Amino acid sequence: MANSSQAVRTRIESVDVVRGVIMVIMALDHTRDYFGMPGANPTNLASTTAALFFARWITHFCAPTFFLLTGTGAYLSLSKQTPRQLSRFLFTRGLWLIFLEIIVLRFMMQFNVDYRVTMLTVLWALGWAMITLSALVFLRPSIVAAIGVVLIAGHNAFDGVTSANPFWSFLHSPGFLLNSPDHVVFISYPIIPWIGVTAVGYALGQIYSWPAERRRQWLVRAGIAVTAAFFVLRGVNVYGDPVKWAVQTSATFTLISFFNLNKYPPSLLFLLMTLGPVLLFLRAVDAKTPAALRPAMSIGKVPMFYFLLHFPLIHLIAVAVCYALNGSAHWMFESPGLDKFPFTTPPVWGFPLPIVYLVWASVVIVCYPLSKWFAGVKQRRPDLTWLSYL
Repeated sequence: MANSSQAVRTRIESVDVVRGVIMVIMALDHTRDYFGMPGANPTNLASTTAALFFARWITHFCAPTFFLLTGTGAYLSLSKQTPRQLSRFLFTRGLWLIFLEIIVLRFMMQFNVDYRVTMLTVLWALGWAMITLSALVFLRPSIVAAIGVVLIAGHNAFDGVTSANPFWSFLHSPGFLLNSPDHVVFISYPIIPWIGVTAVGYALGQIYSWPAERRRQWLVRAGIAVTAAFFVLRGVNVYGDPVKWAVQTSATFTLISFFNLNKYPPSLLFLLMTLGPVLLFLRAVDAKTPAALRPAMSIGKVPMFYFLLHFPLIHLIAVAVCYALNGSAHWMFESPGLDKFPFTTPPVWGFPLPIVYLVWASVVIVCYPLSKWFAGVKQRRPDLTWLSYL
């Protein structure tokens, strides 16, 4: 019981809350992938709508926050283990996440094992970020932070470099790891900027050993500074994202152009835009968790469990709806082309945003009690070390 109590005390409630809110929002994007209107690209100014763009835009906060807080959680783990123990855990968990991406998540997204099309996404990048962090934990946090800032701020200097080399796709620009008539492996999450975010998150963990008032002041100042840096750099329109903003036919679409930033890989401006408000959110819930957000805290305690739960649930609902509408659901089990990922569009398919929101809410409602149950299991059984990999 002593170990269990220690585990509870070393958790930072505000980190769990923010992570949980982000995981809930993340499910919206994945629900839209399956239930949205076919061919509707939220970031294409020629065809998008304001409602569609901002439904996509709000989910931009998810991946940066998850990588940032992964680093923060790693630093906080130093209260329970040595740097060498932490390094070993990060390395093995990183390998585990890569395995989950290639084997488990791919199956959940396509419900087949033919491996004709494999998209390497967030777990792939998170795994490599953890493996890299397993080496960085032996350095001073200030050095880790400096490395992270350089990777985040500097990687856009190489936007003009074009290469079909798979290693370049692995590091910087989305591209093919394998492209043959029978099998395609596409890297959509190049790792350099994501490693940078994780490294900065690791250094961020230090503030949770500071007195509360000092920590809260720092979060406010840092959040405002990062957000202000975004508006200044985006306004200057010279560096930080491969696509410049431009005045459009209406004020709404000019605003969309301003906030339409590159996620693959995440540009400097994309990360400033998302991480500044996240720091302010961490401050907002630092003193006390609002009652309305307490359910999110349960999800934030077991983000990987929730992540691996919501994908097959969304897909299964899509299978049932597809069968009801088309009399068959074989499209939901086939490997699509990259332009139609994650599935080939059935003859009758696609729903407006209100229906997407309804399915999303249903998925979260189902996942919440299961996540709360699993969080309780992890809290009661700290002796089961394998649970830390979920």
